[in-house]
Amino acid sequence: MNGDSGANAERPGGLAVPLNGERLAGMARSPSLERAGASGSTRARRSARGGGAVARLRYLNRVAAAYLGNAPSQLTFWHEAPAINQRSFEESCGEYYHCFFRKADYGVHVDEQGIPLLDYRGSVGKQYNPIAIAQWGLGNFNLYRRTRGDDRREKFIRAADWLVANLSPNQGGIPVWKHEFDWEYRDLLRAGWYSALAQGQGVSLLCRAHRETGSDLYLESAQLAFRAMTLSTAEGGVRFPDGQDGAWLEETVVEPPTHILNGFLWALWGVKDYADVSGEPAARELLTACTRTLLRNLAAYDCGYWSLYEQSGTRMKMLASPFYHRLHISQLRITARLLALPELAAWADRWSHYAERQTCAKRALAYKALFKLLYY
Repeated sequence: MNGDSGANAERPGGLAVPLNGERLAGMARSPSLERAGASGSTRARRSARGGGAVARLRYLNRVAAAYLGNAPSQLTFWHEAPAINQRSFEESCGEYYHCFFRKADYGVHVDEQGIPLLDYRGSVGKQYNPIAIAQWGLGNFNLYRRTRGDDRREKFIRAADWLVANLSPNQGGIPVWKHEFDWEYRDLLRAGWYSALAQGQGVSLLCRAHRETGSDLYLESAQLAFRAMTLSTAEGGVRFPDGQDGAWLEETVVEPPTHILNGFLWALWGVKDYADVSGEPAARELLTACTRTLLRNLAAYDCGYWSLYEQSGTRMKMLASPFYHRLHISQLRITARLLALPELAAWADRWSHYAERQTCAKRALAYKALFKLLYY
């Protein structure tokens, strides 16, 4: 979420994928998406910065420094090309699904223990981000599995230990990994906010640390963190219902929900990892519910020439940036293999076709720029 949060298309040859809002066979439009669409006029009037012209100027200065400045920022970490790890499919909960090799070697800002810090610039400054720490650990785990280097093992264990030590109860008493800084999203996320993406990738790393070391401490911590994924956002968790039999996992807990696609998919992988390692029926049931939601709603993320970052509920839709569009493609290819769902690979092919067409890419970039101008 730390990058974007901020017409008919010709059918790619041979794709059996529904066009222009049609749903996969037998699937109806999600009730939660209907509610999100109805709330557009309300959310269009909201401002994440909520402090008038001064706050908006402060936000723009920070963003400009991150995107346009020469010094390292949080984007130095986040914007690694999303490389699929082909070895990850060789065994259950083995190497992680994205390589994260460049993230494994991140050393721009670290604390005295070597834990990564991201520089968000401006008033936010250098901060721990549990998602980044989990990804750093997963990248080092992948490299450890390939090299058996002691330094790689020490780093992924250090990340796992940080996650164990920093899992703490939120206002509802639910163990979560907190972001201890304000973040300008649609609604201002106050320090202490938590995320299904952090829960999912933290669980993924802890499951691997448990398998590698045999320590029950990591599995017990994964179990505690997994609880937030089973509870609704109203109960202090990160789950949002999708009809009677589906479930969203929310990267940002806001009302109404925005269903950020990349965060949902990464969180879903955490559910699968925990289900495979723990054998808990509740994890398998949640995975099934999330899969239903993904199949039922994926078409709503296709605007006809690009993918959507989220269901923003605004009059203009929030398209993905080029980076997040590529990330969506890789995530769908991975999820297709993990869940044996070839229809997801077909969607990935479709979105890849968009990315290859200059007319689609330029149209998406122009639309995205106008969206940011109007809503941010």
